[in-house]
Amino acid sequence: METDDRIKYAMENTELVRAPQRSLATFGSSVIDYYVVTELVGNVSVVRDGKVIAERPKIVTPAYLVNVEGFSEQARRYMAMMARERPYESGILYRYKNEPKGMNVVSEPIKQVISKLSSQIEEEHNPLSTIIRGVEEVWDVSLLMFIYELTTKSVRTNVAEFSHRGFLDIDASGVPQGARDYIEELFEQASRNLSRAPELVIELNRWGLFSEYQDRFFALFRRR
Repeated sequence: METDDRIKYAMENTELVRAPQRSLATFGSSVIDYYVVTELVGNVSVVRDGKVIAERPKIVTPAYLVNVEGFSEQARRYMAMMARERPYESGILYRYKNEPKGMNVVSEPIKQVISKLSSQIEEEHNPLSTIIRGVEEVWDVSLLMFIYELTTKSVRTNVAEFSHRGFLDIDASGVPQGARDYIEELFEQASRNLSRAPELVIELNRWGLFSEYQDRFFALFRRR
């Protein structure tokens, strides 16, 4: 089966059996415990578990995204075009880290395995636990589909909460208030621990604000 066909098959056969009981946090990180259950053969099932760590959602603009690493050249060109056409349009950037724990092969039918996992989650009272019935050979695609759906469902709540606090308001420099507040947080953290200084520099450069804040930045080192 070709790669595109396998992905299409996964999309058609992945099922979110148990969804998280709440959206991603707006002002902090979220840790989702997941179980991806697949059928290996007959009455043999595979259970993969782990954590997906969703970083605190970040308010961005197209101009900011142009300076973010990890995008292809085509994606960067698209964002540069958006930065020219809609330089001050705020959006939210979500970043995730997958931390797999393990894989267990179980000699039980998949429905029975899922039932046991559901009971276990009920006992643990973790509102961010999830069970995904996936496709064995492309189980990670099934996991990515879940992450995409969770982001889609969370973004409306996150945007509403950011907007309510004025974090999406754009200043004269084209920078959202939420981004300014985050920079202040990084300054506070760097003042206590200089190991955070590189992160602060990266954030200032992505917004094109280093020259505006450079005196405050270098003052962090003069205090030592």
